[in-house]
Amino acid sequence: MKVGFIGLGNVGGKLAGSLLRNKFDLTVRDLDQNLTKPFIDLGAKVANSPKELAEQVDLIITCLPSPQICADVMEGEDGILNGLSENKIWLEMSTTDESEVKRIGKKVIAKKAIPLDGPVSGGCHRAATGNIAIFVGGERSAFEKVLPALTVMGRKILHTGELGTASILKVITNYLASVHLVALGEAWTVARKSNLDLSKTYKGIAVSSGNSFVHETESQVILNGSYNINFTMDLVLKDTGLFDDLAKKLNASLEISPKVVEIFKDGQKKYGSRAWSSMIVKRMEDLNKVDFRANGFPDELIDEEKEKKGYEI
Repeated sequence: MKVGFIGLGNVGGKLAGSLLRNKFDLTVRDLDQNLTKPFIDLGAKVANSPKELAEQVDLIITCLPSPQICADVMEGEDGILNGLSENKIWLEMSTTDESEVKRIGKKVIAKKAIPLDGPVSGGCHRAATGNIAIFVGGERSAFEKVLPALTVMGRKILHTGELGTASILKVITNYLASVHLVALGEAWTVARKSNLDLSKTYKGIAVSSGNSFVHETESQVILNGSYNINFTMDLVLKDTGLFDDLAKKLNASLEISPKVVEIFKDGQKKYGSRAWSSMIVKRMEDLNKVDFRANGFPDELIDEEKEKKGYEI
């Protein structure tokens, strides 16, 4: 299977790296030549346009910062749609809007190609080692065809149902992660003002009913003070916005979601769009005139698990 990958940013570059490391025939494309050069050095091919890439490969993967950028890459004059032909597969691995992936999916089907949405979850450190989780929506037969590629990019692979279901599940999980992060800011505030040993508090939460994936990962770089989670404030606002917009479309009355969006907008205003998303807890540090520092925590997350072949769950 010849694979093309467009978007070599924080997540995409690591997913594409897993494909290359596992000897897939890989063609890449990114507007930033500094990101494509390491792939060239390791034997990947580079396409001059999304259209050219789509013409040359069997599986076209996009992993881009926003639905608008993806639409441009798909629908432009030199876009992917103009390079598609029968039985090629487009796999959208960005976090995107379910209605948008369905809209473009119809255009992919009109070319007799097959659309899938396949967002990932678990953090950049797990994307680097091929241990991230992947949700996939779309035709079961197409999912099975691309499963060999999925199982080197990720560890646990879930077929969620029809096209768009994976994108809905992804924005739900990202919303929950954002809620957990905001709640951790308040939890660390109370711990700090109670003069608890923050290293022991970290361990206590980790073995308790209050534990979460967000605590196990992001609390480490919060306690270190680097806040470096390789994910920025603007991306959280995109994701929380997608969840909030989806709820509105469904006429679902929510209470916490609008508040979370408000909190992250305030965090973006205070610390900047490109600030690490975990800096949202700094709002509580600043408000309460405390810090959450503790010794022995890393300044960046590294996945300590060995790379293993993924599997469908």
